Amino acid sequence: MRTNAIVAGVGMTPFGKHLDKSLKQLGGDPVLEAVADAGLELSDIEAAYVGNCAAGTVTGQESIRGQVILSSIGLGMIPIINIENACGSSSTALNQAAMMISAGYYDVALVVGVEKLFHENKAVTYAAFSGAVDVEVRDQMIAEMSKGQSEGSGKSRSMFTDFYGVMARDHMKKYGSTVEHFAMVSAKNSYHGSLNPKAQYREEISVEEVLAQPVISDPITRPMLSPVADGGAAVVLVSERKARELGITDPVKVVSSVLHSFYEHEPNEEDNVTTRCIAEAYEESGLGPDDLDVVELHDSCSVCEILSYEHLQICKPGESVKILEDGDTRLGGRIPVNTSGGLLRKGHPVGATGVSQIIELTLQLQGRAGQRQVEGARCGLAHNGGGTIGNEVAGMNITILSK
Repeated sequence: MRTNAIVAGVGMTPFGKHLDKSLKQLGGDPVLEAVADAGLELSDIEAAYVGNCAAGTVTGQESIRGQVILSSIGLGMIPIINIENACGSSSTALNQAAMMISAGYYDVALVVGVEKLFHENKAVTYAAFSGAVDVEVRDQMIAEMSKGQSEGSGKSRSMFTDFYGVMARDHMKKYGSTVEHFAMVSAKNSYHGSLNPKAQYREEISVEEVLAQPVISDPITRPMLSPVADGGAAVVLVSERKARELGITDPVKVVSSVLHSFYEHEPNEEDNVTTRCIAEAYEESGLGPDDLDVVELHDSCSVCEILSYEHLQICKPGESVKILEDGDTRLGGRIPVNTSGGLLRKGHPVGATGVSQIIELTLQLQGRAGQRQVEGARCGLAHNGGGTIGNEVAGMNITILSK
């Protein structure tokens, strides 16, 4: 839907391995930072939407995750809505908060994304991912996707790594892409991530170094896959009236927030959940791919980034590899993609990923992105989906921000 919500403040933890930090700390710290960034007090928050995916599996915290996290920093009484929607959990939280502000119910709403995925027993972490499919057909899916791979899908590695291997092999067959192209995405995003103080991995790696790493699911090597991460991210959304009251003279607006879920359609039908979300977001916002200055997209695997270029229409059909080769999606290029480092380098604490994308775009549009600043950025798009039904994403979120 088209919204008139405005991003007033942002806050984020560094993403990474935080065995010494609780879910409360990972969620509470960025909230305090975002509220301060907005020039507000906790008492100004009228409602909170908290996105989390795996706390029940990893930490045992079910049912009242948002209430537990926010009460630890002194925020209570207000409506606190817990949202779980796979990798799109906090993007979905943002969608709901923006709608309520646009409908006039609230002037100030908090959106939080938080995840604690690292566990001393890796099998617990992988179990959190294996629930993001239809569990009644999970074993069949694993068997089909992991053909020719070593055993351990869903146990010693995320079952999704085998999905990505299939996607990569299919892309190579259809478009003539090579494993070097997938490595180019990882190398590009490592450069961007090296400039982001909140990124999980900050060392720049070359294409050759990406290719030299162990193959996890043919032809995908380890740096071509997003790493497990802990982390939290938060944004404060306000109404136009509240923005004027706060003296925000150059607002970053959520001009469109679109959420759709998997639906049955012909296997070769181009009008799927992802393309439908993107088309709707462009139509609602009155903006198109040529208006975008910066994109944060869901590069859970390097092949996903390449596929998304075409979905987002930032290249012509069949030219996704070409714009990568031409450097169009690198900082300094025509349309920089994943200036934060993306999931590949910033990290992927599932429930926090969607809001972290919004934070990166907000910083870019406000000119606060430091060394990774896209000059003159005025419009950005976030692409964040999660879960799998059949061989398609279960839920997709597209958000467009504009100055």
